[in-house]
Amino acid sequence: MAKQFFIYLISVVLSSQMSLGQNRGKQDLLSAKIDSILQASVDVSEIPGAVVLIKQGDQEIHKAAYGYASLKNYNHHVLAHPERTSIDHLYDIASLTKVVGTTTAIMLLIDDGLIKIDDPVSLYIKAFDTPEKSKITIRHLLTHTAGLYEWYPLYYFANTKKEVYNLIDNLPLKYPVGSDRHYSDLGFILLGEIIERVSKLPLDQFMKQRIFKPLGMNHTMFNPLHHDTELKMAATSHGNPYERRMISDAVLGFSIDSINPNQWDGWRKYTLKGEVNDGNAWYANNGFSGHAGLFSTVSDLQKVVDMLRYDGKVGNQQFVSKQTVRLFLTQDKFMNGLGWVMDTSNAFMKNAPNGSFGHTGFTGTSIAVVPQCDISIVLLINRQNMGLLPSQKYINLNKIRAQVFRAVMDYCTPLKN
Repeated sequence: MAKQFFIYLISVVLSSQMSLGQNRGKQDLLSAKIDSILQASVDVSEIPGAVVLIKQGDQEIHKAAYGYASLKNYNHHVLAHPERTSIDHLYDIASLTKVVGTTTAIMLLIDDGLIKIDDPVSLYIKAFDTPEKSKITIRHLLTHTAGLYEWYPLYYFANTKKEVYNLIDNLPLKYPVGSDRHYSDLGFILLGEIIERVSKLPLDQFMKQRIFKPLGMNHTMFNPLHHDTELKMAATSHGNPYERRMISDAVLGFSIDSINPNQWDGWRKYTLKGEVNDGNAWYANNGFSGHAGLFSTVSDLQKVVDMLRYDGKVGNQQFVSKQTVRLFLTQDKFMNGLGWVMDTSNAFMKNAPNGSFGHTGFTGTSIAVVPQCDISIVLLINRQNMGLLPSQKYINLNKIRAQVFRAVMDYCTPLKN
């Protein structure tokens, strides 16, 4: 009997070692594939650089940096000494601010009992108590169904945050409330205003005190140059050339007939590094807003992702209630969640299993989370530092993101219910 038990133990150990070896082999293959995709994109000068973190369960499967944090100067010449990027570099995460910062803040206020998801916006912003806007709710803002302009050059008319809020308050709606999804920066600027009104704190301070400090996100902040000029930061655009085009080129669909492109000329004329790329955040909102402005690292962003993956729990503490997490990560009729994108027709998580969620940022950042595989991808690319293409657009990252996501999907095995 003892001999049989000993043989059984040996077989269990050998089986476990074989399983570990197989898993390690699969991880090595995935890492090699991700390395190949991202390094190839750097080598052919599609992108300056990238940082990626892929995590499954509690294990970081792949974490690596490629290429450069700063490659080209304002004149689009390669720097004499380009700065290599690293896993510790801060990236301008652009619209990831909407989900990492603003959406999380709204979740906390809901848990605090200070707001409700279907509260009318007019309860907090009196200017919305009009026949046209009174039906707009916080849910509408989070789901981009409030009927607001997708984008508006607020800095043409506003120099302060108060002026920005007043301007948006008085803009007419562009679409009927709730009729369709029109992705809008303005909706998240308003959410930032609501957060400030309810919490009685500036938006950046609320996020620092209630999100970043408790989660240990020590390298996530607005206006990093105000904190520490020695921080390692990836460079983004050379001024705001695409945004200037948005003002003047009707082909892009953003120009507004009543605005003269030449009536304002405060454009930056240098390469941006540590300054938010987004014009409305920088020129009119002191560098921080509900829609853009955060800088972060892959490791810090992973902490928000992990909190959501574990139904709002961080260690033994419930950071956000499970009920609120489920509320925000349930698809609506437009196939998206509250704040978070859940429509898997998007290239960055194409054909993902049900329940997957994520978001992208204009500068080249993205998060994709696949709960059915217990896996996530945080990918930071500073695509704008290459400058505009001959088409006067920045490189479309859909192909790269799709390749990375497909490689991860080929690796993972959906969990059994």
